[in-house]
Amino acid sequence: MFHFAHDDKGVLRGEGVDLRDIAEKVGTPTYVYARATIERHYRVFDEAFASYPHTICYAMKANPSRAILALLGRMGAGADIVSVGELERALAAGIPAAKIVFSGVGKTAAEMARALEVGIRTFNVESEPELATLDQVAGALGKIAPVSLRVNPDVDAKTHPYIATGLAASKFGVPIADAPGIAERMRARKNVQLVGIDCHIGSQLTSITPMLEALESVLQLIDTLKAAGHPIHDVDLGGGLGIPYREIDVPPSPAALGAAVTERLKGRTEHLVLEPGRVIVGNAGILLTRVLYVKNTASKTFVIVDAAMNDLLRPALYGAHHEIWPVLQRPNAPVVEVDVVGPVCESSDALAKARAMPAAEAGDLLAVMSAGAYGASMASTYNSRPLVAEVMVDGDAWSTVRPRQSIEALMAGEIVPEYS
Repeated sequence: MFHFAHDDKGVLRGEGVDLRDIAEKVGTPTYVYARATIERHYRVFDEAFASYPHTICYAMKANPSRAILALLGRMGAGADIVSVGELERALAAGIPAAKIVFSGVGKTAAEMARALEVGIRTFNVESEPELATLDQVAGALGKIAPVSLRVNPDVDAKTHPYIATGLAASKFGVPIADAPGIAERMRARKNVQLVGIDCHIGSQLTSITPMLEALESVLQLIDTLKAAGHPIHDVDLGGGLGIPYREIDVPPSPAALGAAVTERLKGRTEHLVLEPGRVIVGNAGILLTRVLYVKNTASKTFVIVDAAMNDLLRPALYGAHHEIWPVLQRPNAPVVEVDVVGPVCESSDALAKARAMPAAEAGDLLAVMSAGAYGASMASTYNSRPLVAEVMVDGDAWSTVRPRQSIEALMAGEIVPEYS
């Protein structure tokens, strides 16, 4: 379900809100999220696995807005975190610690201690050195750390190499063949307990086949570990289901994934943990931007907008495609080929290249679609550009959920030494 569409007057609306109203009152660039889309996508994903005991731990790295976290927490979601900052955000938004799993290859001792203090569900441990540190930290606190060992099943997710995480060359997880040995060596550690097996093979997956292959390998490993006496009660399949960034994209549905996974898990007793991110929020957000100039050269037409790669990094980083729609459709507007570029001083600062789209004029508003995931979460202040505002629409109403950063806030905390 998609809640951004043009009305019969050619005006793009977020749910019932005229996006021109947001641009006028909040300015541009601005991220706009649709509450109805977030709620529906979470509900559809949750219902896809309804026949099997499960916990959905929203992958916060997709979008850590507290407004979104609070919304998902109210619906029963947990969180998949990769830093203590994400941990504190999740807790502040009301997500119970018992529904939080801690992923990532570089957890610090301080982060581990805080997670143990609040009582998270599991640590997704990704190496033996990390396991040794966790054992020491837990011991110092007099606690037993619950561990879900992240294994690398060496499955090709058929996605962009930057977001493929399940191949043998990946920094993530331990080789699945090494897991039984690691589990046996864990017995000598007094303050960690192996309670689950975790895997995550990549993001923006366009087929469920690699996920099912990974699940099969994980279940075989769990059976081996259980036979050896390890009390495994969690199977964590990660996330990564893709979304349609353009009309021709037809990723598998949550229902298809849920049907296949729950069928394979029939008769088993492990609790299923899932870590969706993009599939929940990706198409729930847009980046609203205004055209500053249209620059014509002998070889190209550049549409220069006020949003840039520091606001939405994906096109520059991955060559990712985002549809770009006019907020106000002009009848009979000619379609031209343009590069949509931002003000940042990098040649890679382009939101779209060689894109056929309706001709734009200075002052026009454009909407960069499917920007709810890895947009605001990856934003920076490069070129001393303040972080943009974020808005949530809800029916015919809207509210600012993060004000635009001021220049003063951008420089706050900087110290100039007293030069002689």
